Amino acid sequence: MGGDHAPDAILAGCLDAVGLLSDGDQLVLIGDEALIREALVERSLKNDPRIAIESTTQVIGMAETPVTALRSKPDSSIVRMGWLGSHRAGDRRCDVIISAGNTGACVASAQMSMRRLPGVNRPGIAVTIPTFFGPIILSDVGANPEPKPHHLHQYGHMASIYARKVVGIENPRVALLSIGGEEGKGTPLVKDTAKLMRSDKTLNYVGNVEGRDLFDGHADIVVTEGFTGNVVLKLAEGLAAGLFKTIAHELFQFDPELAMKFEPIVKTIYKKHDYHEYGGAPLLGTNGICMICHGSSQARTIVAAIRNSIEYARKGVNEAIVETLSKLEAQPADEPVK
Repeated sequence: MGGDHAPDAILAGCLDAVGLLSDGDQLVLIGDEALIREALVERSLKNDPRIAIESTTQVIGMAETPVTALRSKPDSSIVRMGWLGSHRAGDRRCDVIISAGNTGACVASAQMSMRRLPGVNRPGIAVTIPTFFGPIILSDVGANPEPKPHHLHQYGHMASIYARKVVGIENPRVALLSIGGEEGKGTPLVKDTAKLMRSDKTLNYVGNVEGRDLFDGHADIVVTEGFTGNVVLKLAEGLAAGLFKTIAHELFQFDPELAMKFEPIVKTIYKKHDYHEYGGAPLLGTNGICMICHGSSQARTIVAAIRNSIEYARKGVNEAIVETLSKLEAQPADEPVK
């Protein structure tokens, strides 16, 4: 029920993804039951055993304050989603929860209901950004705007596991976002985090990167705090969309026939740099799988999110995170952090 194009685009994406389910898998749709059943009838999926419905009567708006909304709307799809992915209410009903709704409410619901994986201090959102040199992972992009150094250190490890198992990056290079590439630059948070990462020989840490380095192939994972990460993400999305519009406009102004010849190339480039193709961003560190989709998600975004979530579950990302962090706690750093 959440998202700029909800519920039609979200429902369409869910139903388009039914074919991705394997034997024993089930898609649980949470929200207005009458509306969901109408969509199932239209798609000839009314009695499909792969689809279940959880009826809710309330919806949390995109602009509502997260914690207040969760308390005032206990029968909303986002609150129910959290409980379905939780062990606290008994056996977990859902292995994966996905939403394109209010990001703050999704994060709060997941953390309140699902809790954290053993060893995780603060979950963080890891978004995949397409670049000319391949995808990079930016974490955190909004879950933790005021982290401590050890939170960012953990983000580097959790994002590395996600990169290897889901994104397909064999030995991901981890960097810290700062105002300069030189050591010693940045806020106290950046400097202290750099000391932690540099002393950790199990992490492929490559130092600081500036904002412009994100798209130049300097690193595969860029770690930052949630406020800056969210600003960087939204800036990159807006800049990419603006550039494509400008190129298309100038081509048509210069020579409409030439523009038509370039159209297939522009579409190919746009697809390679379209965030919809990567689906949602996992909230790394929750005791379960929470995939947060962009508010402007289209049907294809949801299909990609479901596809990536299935891969996340089958590759055992959470199990690897617990194992890695337990070893990290057991091994003292080579250099004390001062």
